[in-house]
Amino acid sequence: MPLANKVKEAVIGKPQDPLHTDAVHAPDNRYNIALVAFLAWVSLGADGLSSACYGPQEAFLALGRYTHFGLYLAVATFLTVFIIALAYNQVIKLFPSGGGGYKVATQLLGSRAGLVSGSALLVDYVLTIAISIAAGVDALFSLLPLGAQSYKLITEMALGIGLIVLNLRSMKESLRVLLPIFMGFILTHAGLIIYGIVAHAEGLPALIPDTLAETEQLTQQMGWIFAASLFLKAYSLGGGTYTGLEAVSNNVQLLREPRVITGRYTMLYMAVALSFTAGGVILLYLLWNAQYIPHQTLNAVTFGSIIDSWRLDPVLGHSLLAIVMLLEAGLLFVAANIGFLGGPRVLAYMAVDSWIPRQFRNLSGRLVTQNGILLMGLGALGILAWTEGDVSVLVVLYSINVFITFSLSLLGLCKHWWRNRYDEKHYKSRLMLSLLGFTVTGGILIVTVVEKFTEGGWLTILITGLIITLCALIKRHYEGVRQQLRTVDALYAPRPDWGEDLPEPLLDLDQPTAIFLVGKNRGLGMYTLKWLNEVFAGHFKNFIFLSVGEVDAESYGGKGALRSLQYQIENSLRYYVHYCHNQGWAATSYAAYGTDVESELEKLVVEVTNEYPNSVCLGSKLIFSHENWLISWLHNHTAIAMQRRLHLREIQMIVTPIKI
Repeated sequence: MPLANKVKEAVIGKPQDPLHTDAVHAPDNRYNIALVAFLAWVSLGADGLSSACYGPQEAFLALGRYTHFGLYLAVATFLTVFIIALAYNQVIKLFPSGGGGYKVATQLLGSRAGLVSGSALLVDYVLTIAISIAAGVDALFSLLPLGAQSYKLITEMALGIGLIVLNLRSMKESLRVLLPIFMGFILTHAGLIIYGIVAHAEGLPALIPDTLAETEQLTQQMGWIFAASLFLKAYSLGGGTYTGLEAVSNNVQLLREPRVITGRYTMLYMAVALSFTAGGVILLYLLWNAQYIPHQTLNAVTFGSIIDSWRLDPVLGHSLLAIVMLLEAGLLFVAANIGFLGGPRVLAYMAVDSWIPRQFRNLSGRLVTQNGILLMGLGALGILAWTEGDVSVLVVLYSINVFITFSLSLLGLCKHWWRNRYDEKHYKSRLMLSLLGFTVTGGILIVTVVEKFTEGGWLTILITGLIITLCALIKRHYEGVRQQLRTVDALYAPRPDWGEDLPEPLLDLDQPTAIFLVGKNRGLGMYTLKWLNEVFAGHFKNFIFLSVGEVDAESYGGKGALRSLQYQIENSLRYYVHYCHNQGWAATSYAAYGTDVESELEKLVVEVTNEYPNSVCLGSKLIFSHENWLISWLHNHTAIAMQRRLHLREIQMIVTPIKI
């Protein structure tokens, strides 16, 4: 084995067989058990729950010295979580096979809305990775002295690279690893929140009157518009708190049947845990008079104050705080890894619909969409480097795209219930809930864009807009090529007189043999076949057709998808063989399946040429009138790559150019 391959296997592991019965039949599906609601909550709830580590802090700090407005924030946060969760229960019911915001917007609002939602989701997942890593490192460095702060960015970059490698290896968040972190976070934070509220219970009766008094004083001095703007600004900056609630609807296909009921219970657990944690943390900030301390999170300051009130030994107290913050960091790093699950999946969905280069459908030997993982990881590293891991900047970038997707999904639900108002008994309540959710998420989106446009919000909008533009250009190119290929394929439609009882001339191992490397477009293969018989009329006596079914993110979706792929390949090969038999030529075919088309084709060619030594291989390549680097990248170059591979084995191959 070459040294490069040995190093690759050492880093990302040995290839896996996608057709093996133990393989997981879903793209990047990291769970091979049917998840009950509790385990689904543990597996899918990390992203949502981890946002309580940074979302409430950003909202509370935005209030400045008017901290009593935090009571309004706590109530609004509690209600918003449940509004979004209840609305997304409808998504679970309407899309029991999963798919998330991209599929919801595409099917309910149209392909253009789907493009906007998908593009926003891509940026969102990159920022999920970046902000989770940054917030996790902030939690860790809250325990370290001031001199260690200069190493934060290096630590963030190292963790990002480590997560990329782990995901390329297809390493999962095993429940055995995730469960202790998740439950440890729940128990410690629930305990601290309950104790912190009870310990300062004497302040609760005065909290509402003090809040009302501060509100009245502020409105008299600055006016209602200023007071409302302050609250809306803080409320919108806390928008990161609600991220992750869509995780269940994105991954309904992982749940145990009945999926819809299991999904609803899972969503309930997530909503209760997130609303209690986020709202409780804001309440603690108020009761314990949390003050911002440089290089420490508000959670670290508040929990440190609570633990100090126990008057423990300083070493023991610091150790307890360290455990709490380590659990926060651990949960945030798990949440970062969820970005490596969702982002490549969205890329794969969009590649299937031709918005994204087809390479993002491809699976690696480890059965992961490695191109998507690399894109997500490198994008997150770039954002971390540009923002220097500043959570206050990242949360602005993050919230905008999260709420673009939320708003489009809920708008799609509104359209769906209105369109089906005559067929659904309870359409009014569902429509009102969807409309309420859309109003809330749309309002947060507008306020965030307006308030933070000049502080980084413009960058998110610019990046998302550029992605949308690029995707539209890619789609137009693919559609044009596909239309021309359909025209060519139509010229070679199967004829009704090609029955199964056609005479099959015998193959002669010693006669000149033409080996065709063909794909799904029969027009390309037939062009090469006819070209060969015109140039070398009567020379070749055997015609052998080879095809590899590429197991990609679309076909790796269960036994049914794999059977569909096998049917397409077998049907395509049968066409060529029947055509040859109809011409009185000896012909046969071979098929293989795998994630690496070139390797599988090479194996087939070597096998066939050993049996038919007097042979030559043929393939075709599309040639464009105005080709550039982008067009070249959008298409595979299997024929050229195979020509090189086979020539190194001293096997001759001819590549026929086909102008498009």
